[in-house]
This record gives sequence, structure tokens and C-alpha cells, in this order.
Amino acid sequence: MKKTLAVLFAIGISVAYAASSYKVTLTKPTTVNGTELKAGDCKVEVLGDKVVIKQGKTSVESNVAVENGAQKYLYTLVGYDADSATRIHDISLAGTNLKLVFGADAKSAGAVGSK
Repeated sequence: MKKTLAVLFAIGISVAYAASSYKVTLTKPTTVNGTELKAGDCKVEVLGDKVVIKQGKTSVESNVAVENGAQKYLYTLVGYDADSATRIHDISLAGTNLKLVFGADAKSAGAVGSK
């Protein structure tokens, strides 16, 4: 009984710390931290204060601040920096209240998407 309980507890903890992933569609070629992503679908995984964006065999990581909004977002929305129409400032993730705010060192551009 104790062994079964320990296994269930371990599974519960691993699920709690698992990365959350979301689908984002890039409408044009996009550069994130020096890595170019093509226009099309990509997978965004949130790992604490980092985000990993995967597209095919290409993978790039960036630092983000994860903020909780007051209510769930209906759509995935991408906000851009005021000084650059192509550099991502934040991504609000559809179906969640999560907003990913990219750091000053995160060099990314041109994403629009949906979950």
C-alpha cells in the first residue's frame, strides 16, 4: 500500500511540474535569439521562466516572465515592442490566463497564433 501511494505521489508531482505546450502559427519568417523559424506552426513550451519554441527539428529557448491575467484569454494574442513592429513583447495564451512577457534579451519577431 505504501509503495502504491509513493508511486501515485511521484506521478502527481511529475505532472504538476510538466511543461505546458501551446500551438502558435508564425505568419512570416521569425528570428528568436538568433535562430530563424519559418512561417507556419510551431510548438511553444512554457518551462517556468523560460519558453522553448520548436518547429520541426529547430528549437530555440528564450527567457520570459509569466504573468497571470484576471481572466482566461479567448484567443492567443501577440504584442509587439513599441520600437520594433517585428519584435515580440508578449504572448497571451488562449484558454489560459497566462501571458508570456519576453525579456529585453529575447530577440524574436513576427508571431501570430492560436492554441
